[in-house]
This record gives sequence, structure tokens and C-alpha cells, in this order.
Amino acid sequence: MDIKALPIVTLRELRMEDVEDRYRWSLDKEVTKHLNLPDTYPPFTKEETAKWIEMCINKTNGYEQKAIITEDGTHIGWVDLKNIDTFNKHAELGIAIGDRNHWGKGYGQSAMMAMLEYGFTTLALNKIWLRVEVDNEQAIKSYQRTGYVDEGILRQDRYRDGEYVDRLRMSILKHEFENILKEMGLAERG
Repeated sequence: MDIKALPIVTLRELRMEDVEDRYRWSLDKEVTKHLNLPDTYPPFTKEETAKWIEMCINKTNGYEQKAIITEDGTHIGWVDLKNIDTFNKHAELGIAIGDRNHWGKGYGQSAMMAMLEYGFTTLALNKIWLRVEVDNEQAIKSYQRTGYVDEGILRQDRYRDGEYVDRLRMSILKHEFENILKEMGLAERG
């Protein structure tokens, strides 16, 4: 997908009414397959989901987590920055499109672009990195299209379904992101 043709999304602060969507998505094993969640079903109770969202809203868990909203106002997932290192100016990105009707249509990539802009401008980061399971080929391709580059393999980095799986560490630097914006004709916006 051409990065210039991405669907428009808005990132907004989480709200307590997001609990219903988030809990419903946690029940979908296809949605949660590549997420780092407890090895139970369901991975969270509705009460635990509400407590997590409350911590995100109050910023007491170290996450800058935002809801992903489509142009027509539909809440389809979340994106966040965590492990924020203000001294070294980097953070880890996490993302999930919980509404499978919106998979493969560029919404995740669009949300990542918005979160990268937030991280590089508002939080003044220099690098945003992520970890992705090596068998999550669709996500890896999306990250590469967004400008992420491979940093290396994290061997047996996640315990999933009774076995350890490798994860790929990828990152994008502020100047690389700025170059992407220039190529898109958006120049620096921050």
C-alpha cells in the first residue's frame, strides 16, 4: 500500500467506555495471537480491562496509549509508546487493530505514522523501536512500509502457547521519519 494513500485515523485519549471494545477484542484469539498477554482464556476479565484503561487514562503505568479512531468515528484498536527512556530519547511502540474488519486496509500503518509524529515531536524522542514475532509476516511488512528497519533477532524472546518464539527488533529514527514526511510532501510538522 502506498503510504500516501493511507486511510485517515485519529488518535484520541482512552475513555472508560473503551472497556467494552477492548474486552471483546481480548476474546478473539486471532486478535491476541501476537500480543504479549497472559496464557489464559480470556486473558483478562472485564474488571481487569477497566483497571488497565483507568491506569492508561491516569498515566500511572508508564504507557502513552491512544485509541485508534477511523474517519467515520469507529474505535478499531490502540497504539502506544512504552518503556519511554527520556535520557536516551527512545521508546517502544505497540499497536493492535482489534476490529478485524479493518485488518489489511492500512489503518495500522496510518495509526503508527500518527504515533511516530507524536513521539518524535511531543515527546522529543530520537528513536522508536518495537518487537515483533518472526512469524508475524503481515505486521513485519507493515512496519517496513512505515520505515522501520531491522536491528536484530531477539532469540526465544516470548513464551507463546507452550514454546519460546523469536522476535525481531525493528526501529525508526527521527531523521528517517522526517525524510518520509518530506517524501510525502508533508515536511516537518513539529
